[in-house]
Amino acid sequence: MSARTGVLFVCYANLVRSPLAAAVFAELAARRGLADRFRIDSAGVAADAGHARHPDSVAVAASHGLALTGTSRPLRRDDLFEFDHVLVLDRRVAAELQRLLAGARPTAQVRLLATLADPHARDAAQDVRDPISKGPEAFEAAFQQIARACAALLAELSR
Repeated sequence: MSARTGVLFVCYANLVRSPLAAAVFAELAARRGLADRFRIDSAGVAADAGHARHPDSVAVAASHGLALTGTSRPLRRDDLFEFDHVLVLDRRVAAELQRLLAGARPTAQVRLLATLADPHARDAAQDVRDPISKGPEAFEAAFQQIARACAALLAELSR
């Protein structure tokens, strides 16, 4: 059997969006019987290790039947060489990731997650907006955008 495909979701603090994306992608893969094909994780470009997931992310995940477990972890430069796909949640995070790379050429394919559901997205439409301090509706909107993009990612990677 071949090695599992590494999929890493990256947001700013690894408390809200990237853990949601990892949980959604893992659930979608499991529903299709493909869970064993992937190694799925999340990280943050400015994360401190060990913090609990944001309560509103936990709540929105639970409302969709998902358990949001684990704690935050910072992105390591090695992640960009150890994972096959790195999905970034917004352009700010993408810019920080480029700074962290400092000219290195990662072996991972690095893309903005939202562009998978809408390849023609431009400007702010390329971002999964951070819902912190914006209420439950913003968390639900982020979840829905993540779910569409993760479905597109799974379709691409399961061909």
